[in-house]
This record gives sequence, C-alpha cells and structure tokens, in this order.
Amino acid sequence: MNIWEILFIAVALAMDAFAVSVAAGTSGWLRKARAKFRLSFHVGLFQFLMPIVGWYAGIHIAPFVSALDHWVAFVLLVIVGGRMITGALNPDDHKIKKDPTRGYTLVLLSVATSIDALAVGFSLAMLNVDIWYPAVMIGIVTSAMSLVGIRVGGYLGKFAGSWMESIGGIILILIGLRILISGLAG
Repeated sequence: MNIWEILFIAVALAMDAFAVSVAAGTSGWLRKARAKFRLSFHVGLFQFLMPIVGWYAGIHIAPFVSALDHWVAFVLLVIVGGRMITGALNPDDHKIKKDPTRGYTLVLLSVATSIDALAVGFSLAMLNVDIWYPAVMIGIVTSAMSLVGIRVGGYLGKFAGSWMESIGGIILILIGLRILISGLAG
C-alpha cells in the first residue's frame, strides 16, 4: 500500500470520530480546551490501537485464507463502509446527551468509533502490510479530524457529520474494490 491509500483509509476511518465530534461540538459540552483534548486524544488512541489488535488477529488467520485474502479485505471494507453510510442515514444515533469526555461515555465513544479500524487492521494483515505506520497515521488523522469536528460542530451542526461519514464509507468501499480488482488481476 502506498502512502495515499493509507491516508485515504485513515481519513475514512476518522469519519465516525469526526461525526461524533461534530455532534459533541453542537452539544455544548466541549467549551474548554481540556475537554476537547480528552475527546480527540482518546478517539485517536483507540483508532491507533484497534488496527493493531485486528492485524495481530489477522496474522494468525492469514495463512489459512491467503488464497482468498483480497475477497476477505473487500468484504470487510464493504461491510465497514456500508455500516458508515447506513449510520449516516440515522443522524439521531450521534446525539450526545451527557459529557462525552468523561468516564464510561468517553470509553464507549472511543471504542464505538474505532471498531471499523479493527476490521481494517485485519484486512491489512491479509494483504501483508506492516501495521505500525498505518496505525500511527490512523491515530493522528483521527485525533486531528476530531478536533476539527468539534470546531465544525459549533458551526454546521448535524448535517456535516452525516455527510462526512457517508463520504468515509464510500472511500472504504472504493478501496476495497481496488484491492479486489488487484487480487483478481494477479
């Protein structure tokens, strides 16, 4: 994978965190810099860790499915991308009812926005891609986009979050399609 593909994956994976951050920004809970940092740091940290976990799981399974790896990567990315698009069609799912930067809520948001990264890490293992550079890039991009989402949330509200999440899902599906075509071509 080249740097642009990794960057597109990082941006696509960050769309969930961006959407949550936009919602959090519109909720009024993130007025202080410390709260903004907590949310963006934790979603970035989980986005960094989850592909590593998925990659290690994939490494142990990869020898058994190597002939089908491009299909596995394609299906996982289509599922993740489709889920993101479906989630964007239900914007009420992103409403924040209490402080998202504290305790259990922060952990739940961090895990929920990074489940997709687990599947991507698994896919990267199928493609024999080293995980460290993509994981770092995914974490940094997610943290940055989360900060931007918090800021945008004050201006654009719910519309931007759903729209951006749809674009992220489409990008993941297109990357999955490219992987499938490459795998079938040889």
